[in-house]
Amino acid sequence: MGAAQRRTEISPLGRPDPRTLRTRVRHALRFMAPGVDLAAPTKTHLPTPAPQIRDWLELTVQPVSTVHDEHFFIRALQAHEMAFTAMNRDLRDAIAAIRARDLDLAASLLDEVVAFMDRNASLFRMVATMRPEAFHAFRQFTDGASAIQSEQYKRFEGLCGTPPAARLASPAFASVPAVRAEILAGQDTLTDAYREAVGRGRRPRQLAAIADLIQSLEASHRRWKTTHVTLASRMLGDARGSGHTSGVDYLRTWVDHRLFWQLPELAGVDGARRSA
Repeated sequence: MGAAQRRTEISPLGRPDPRTLRTRVRHALRFMAPGVDLAAPTKTHLPTPAPQIRDWLELTVQPVSTVHDEHFFIRALQAHEMAFTAMNRDLRDAIAAIRARDLDLAASLLDEVVAFMDRNASLFRMVATMRPEAFHAFRQFTDGASAIQSEQYKRFEGLCGTPPAARLASPAFASVPAVRAEILAGQDTLTDAYREAVGRGRRPRQLAAIADLIQSLEASHRRWKTTHVTLASRMLGDARGSGHTSGVDYLRTWVDHRLFWQLPELAGVDGARRSA
């Protein structure tokens, strides 16, 4: 193998080495197919999407550069949007179930939300395999498509509980004015539904299960944010964020922000049920 060929293979703008690609596939499997035995001796393949999904996938990658990892990065962002879209659906159904006093159904739906939140960590681990040089080669074109401009993530926050005034006034919600307007117009939240159910003073066993799930969701979300800060520190360093924020310093500011800040009685628990 000639020196020129070796330089091409290790170029941060080209296809990663086989070991990195295998690592990405493992994390993708953890996200897409939880419970798969990754240590099994047989070769595991990602599920083959249905024809209509394949057609959609072909239309959803619109790269702005020739960097190999940009395709991969776009897919990771889209997977995050898909995850929060699904979580929002389950959150709305869980809120409705609590209002309808079907607490067992609400607990089942919230268990799915927590499981999905846990799985989201695999997406950040996938992105962590990207070389900073590759990211900086195309990040200048990502204005308008940064994580801070994710409407589905902000809807997730709003469905958990109405954010405090400082959070609603931050760049996080200034970047998604439509979602901010939805929240200010008033919407039912998991926090409100839970507090109303507690006020009824009935079915303490089921309410305790929901409280445990709320604590687990809070803890999982905090771990997710902490992983995001670690990843951003590696990729961005001292650079400004692509959503016109201060970058890593901005992310650190909100690590301690709680989704369920209006439920102080559930604070201080580290989600031990799922943190193993």
